[in-house]
Amino acid sequence: MTALHGDVHRPRAVMLPGVFRPRSDTWLLARAALAQELPARARVLELCAGPAIAGITAARARSATLTTVDVSRRAVVNAVVNARLNGVAIRARRGDLLAPVAGERFDLILANPPYVPGPDPPATGAARAWNGGAAGRAVVDRLCAAAPGHLAPGGVLLVVHSEVCDPEATLAAFRAAGLVAGVAARHRGPLGPLLRARRATLEACGLLRAGQTMEEVLVLRGQA
Repeated sequence: MTALHGDVHRPRAVMLPGVFRPRSDTWLLARAALAQELPARARVLELCAGPAIAGITAARARSATLTTVDVSRRAVVNAVVNARLNGVAIRARRGDLLAPVAGERFDLILANPPYVPGPDPPATGAARAWNGGAAGRAVVDRLCAAAPGHLAPGGVLLVVHSEVCDPEATLAAFRAAGLVAGVAARHRGPLGPLLRARRATLEACGLLRAGQTMEEVLVLRGQA
């Protein structure tokens, strides 16, 4: 295993074709997850999990049980493979956000939802992993509405967010749901390829400043 910036040991992982590959925001989420205090025998849930790298990192470090949810069949299989490679107990579910875990509560919920402004998330295909609708909030808003009800007492929700899709709206939604809201982590870096490809459109609608080349990615935190 190799360390990322000295504080996250990357789990062993394979990537199946068609599954969204981990990027820098995945590791930002993983580091934020490791910074949370969890009870013994904690239950961790990763939504929009893809290959489940952040969830596996958190569960392995805390000997926690892991549940993952993704709409992609390949992602579900990939999560199981990676969990087994790292000795992590996993329940991998296919479905829409929290529907597969109705009635359940978790000590830590992680999510790296599609947040790139553009087309609505499609019904099938790889773009489900990044297309977030016109304002980038098509999935984020649904997550804000549903996830707080699945937190155990004292549980923590961590959501990856871009500055371009209104993090203040998400923090306000956390507070409206009764959570203590704040920023768990942030990183400023060059615009990613998806934002660069849509630069003209995003500048025209005011989501990017004219000539903007850098983006702040955050992990927003809400605690029950």
